[in-house]
Amino acid sequence: MQKIQRREFIAKGSAALTGLAAFLSDRHAYAFPSRPGEEVVKWLDQLPPNPVPEIIKNQLVWEDLDSWITPNDKFFSIAHFNRPVIDASTWKLEIGGLVKKPTALTLDDIRSRPHQEVTFTVECSGNTGLPFFNGGIGNAHWAGTPLAPILEEAGVLDSGIEVVFWGADEGEIKKADDVKFKQNFARSMSLAEAMNPKNILCYEMNGTPLPPDNGFPLRLIAPGWYGIANAKWLKRIEVRDQRFENQFMGRDYVTLREEDHNGETVWVETSVGRARLKSAPARVTRIGDDYRIVGAAWGAPIERVEVKIDDGPWMPATLDEADKAEFAWQMWSIDWPNPPAGEHAVTSRAIDTSGNVQPAMSDPWIAKKHTYWESNGQVTRRVQIG
Repeated sequence: MQKIQRREFIAKGSAALTGLAAFLSDRHAYAFPSRPGEEVVKWLDQLPPNPVPEIIKNQLVWEDLDSWITPNDKFFSIAHFNRPVIDASTWKLEIGGLVKKPTALTLDDIRSRPHQEVTFTVECSGNTGLPFFNGGIGNAHWAGTPLAPILEEAGVLDSGIEVVFWGADEGEIKKADDVKFKQNFARSMSLAEAMNPKNILCYEMNGTPLPPDNGFPLRLIAPGWYGIANAKWLKRIEVRDQRFENQFMGRDYVTLREEDHNGETVWVETSVGRARLKSAPARVTRIGDDYRIVGAAWGAPIERVEVKIDDGPWMPATLDEADKAEFAWQMWSIDWPNPPAGEHAVTSRAIDTSGNVQPAMSDPWIAKKHTYWESNGQVTRRVQIG
């Protein structure tokens, strides 16, 4: 394999360049397995038009993927209700519920606290579960302050077991019994999960303030969780003494599966939570008759990635070790010299360091799942050669 080339996108404006300078000085953050002069071969299976552009913005175009870090202006975003416009000068984050010292923090208060950073690949749990949606993923460098010390300082009462993260986005909810009511977006975690020292209250993305669509002025970043758990536009954090159930915990973002128990089918519903092992072919490139397949793997510490062409054997891909982080996707590539002309299917599967294998679409874990959430089955793309 040729030496991996590094690419950097050029941020617009001196402010963006200044914000990224420190980050880029000690990490080549935009490495990608590429070859000078290569041509991208478009996939045959292109997505149909997005029917909900007001909800889903900036889907990743896999053929255009050319950097480890996703630039802010190309990062996907999901809006479950509205996309609130927030004045940072008057905004405050409330910390309340079952705590000894309820408080409200300004953005300056939060920025003055200890700084913590993480590179984390965020994937929507509906990604690849819908026919028009396979680009709900991006990798960014997030910065903010740890959540746990703020909860510790507030003094969680012994009766507190659940932490709810409320966003400023709001909309109307209708339940099955025709009750309608206005509700803010909210997601929750157990107290033990919320106290994970890796969770941060995030105010920066790739060295600049959070973009409005990605949660300005503050969002939760919970590394290792699906995007839905990383609540945007935070306005309140509340400790409660009961498990929290709302539209986005108990009615939507719920995965329905058939499970076999001694020959009996049991239907099980679980709330979407932590990310799952996954990979996908990103693009095929060519220089003359020499082709290469490049992709990404994420959701768990990656041990290896294997690629299959049509009905051929699984072949080992080469992992890109140039940029590697605990919660970030890992790029991989495999050379495909002189492939025969015609249409081909390209499938990848990731294997994590615990030996777990990304399931095939025929695996009962996927085949007996009846909702589109948590669709981490093997991804197959089709390409025309010649």
